[in-house]
Amino acid sequence: MNMSGNGSSSESVREFILLGFPCSREIQVVLFMFFSIVYLLTLVGNGAIIGAVCWDQHLHTPMYILLGNFAFLEIWYVNSTVPNTLINFLSETKAISFTGCFLQLYFFFSMGSTECFFLSAMAFDRYFAICHPLHYATVMTGQRCFNLAISCWVCGFLWYMVPVILISKLPFCGPNAIDHFVCDSGPLLTLSCAPAPMSKLISYTLSSLIILLSFFFILISYALVLLAVLRLPSASSQHKAFSTCGSHLSVVLLFYGTIMVMHVSPGSSHSTLMPKIMTLFYAMVTPLFNPLIYSLRNKEMKNALWKVLGKCKISLKVFGIRPRRSVE
Repeated sequence: MNMSGNGSSSESVREFILLGFPCSREIQVVLFMFFSIVYLLTLVGNGAIIGAVCWDQHLHTPMYILLGNFAFLEIWYVNSTVPNTLINFLSETKAISFTGCFLQLYFFFSMGSTECFFLSAMAFDRYFAICHPLHYATVMTGQRCFNLAISCWVCGFLWYMVPVILISKLPFCGPNAIDHFVCDSGPLLTLSCAPAPMSKLISYTLSSLIILLSFFFILISYALVLLAVLRLPSASSQHKAFSTCGSHLSVVLLFYGTIMVMHVSPGSSHSTLMPKIMTLFYAMVTPLFNPLIYSLRNKEMKNALWKVLGKCKISLKVFGIRPRRSVE
């Protein structure tokens, strides 16, 4: 049953076609190889952060526990879209089932919402640690940090559930071609056979709310942090605080800059290429750069990553593989 034409059909659509990046077969293979390398580097980088946080006792603090959760989130964030994108590069049909499309939509947006909550929680943690250092240890206990992390996961996965359910209940009778490499709410609403102003309004409102509210909360938190840092007596204390908060802010600007263009800016959906580029940036590029930003700007994280590397070398020796000595 082909429903990719412009006419409508009385039958419901059972699958969608993700057009992705229309180009020659040779370029598709090149893109497949490039995306595969980025995907593997993302998994390795974020996996290394998780390993460092788990194995290094010095990193069993709220800041690094939240960072470990954030790295775990990034792994699943790329897993919600990239594997299917890689398959589509080599696929002739580029089809995704109706259920698979809406599952991807739900997990992709839920991971994005959870990332907003985690970035807000990390900003609050830095605000409390720098602005209220005497009360930080007694207020931000291990149990409260655990509750905060769980709340981020639960709220993130509940935030976009209603729009996904509403969009999935809409009638889809053809065409079924989505001009994107992921199942996104905008193209799906466009493909609906019946107008759905309420579903579109709820989807846009919830997306804008989570992005704008969390972004302004983070900005206020770091503005207060900046004022507190400038009042610190020693230059070394100021440098350490700026270094830690600077890495967080880099991730925030990287992530929010792209999703605001995509989901908040009016008229951003009129171009067919821009949504793909923006989605590609915050779905693949930012998860790749996040571990680099956090590790390269943080001395404790770099030391912990070296310890993880040392444990990996020991594990290799157990299996009879002798790694080369590194030059000190």
